[in-house]
Amino acid sequence: MGKKKEGVRVVLDTNVLVSTLFFGGRLSSIRTAWRETKIMPLLSPETFREFVDVLGYPKLSLSKDEVSFLIEDEVLPYFEVVDATESVTGVCRDADDDKFLACAVSGKARYLVSGDRDLLELKGFKGIRIISPADLVKLL
Repeated sequence: MGKKKEGVRVVLDTNVLVSTLFFGGRLSSIRTAWRETKIMPLLSPETFREFVDVLGYPKLSLSKDEVSFLIEDEVLPYFEVVDATESVTGVCRDADDDKFLACAVSGKARYLVSGDRDLLELKGFKGIRIISPADLVKLL
C-alpha cells in the first residue's frame, strides 16, 4: 500500500544504546521513539560489532540467551544496518569514535547521539549534528 513511515535517522553511540536498553529512566523515551518509528537508529557492521562486544562484558553478566534476545528482539527489528561506505579517519580525537561518524555519514543520519566529549566537542560533521542523549530526548 503506502510507503512505510521512517523516523529521523540517528546514530546512537554504544554507550547511549546500552544505557537506553539497561537503565531506561529519562532515556526510555529514546527506546519508545525507535519502537514507534519516530526515529530510525542506524548501525554499521563496525558499530554493531562494538555493541555485541560490550554485551559480552562480565560486568553486565548476560547469558547468551539474554544477549540474543536483546539483539534479535530489541535492536535489529527497529534499527537499520548500513554499510559504512564513507571512510572517516582522524576526525575525532579518539580514533575509535570515527566509526560512528562514518556510520552517520553513510546512513545519511541527521543526528549522532553521544555522551562522549570527544564527539560532542565536534558539534557537527558533514551536516550531521552531534548531540547529547538529553538533547535527543528534548527533540522527541
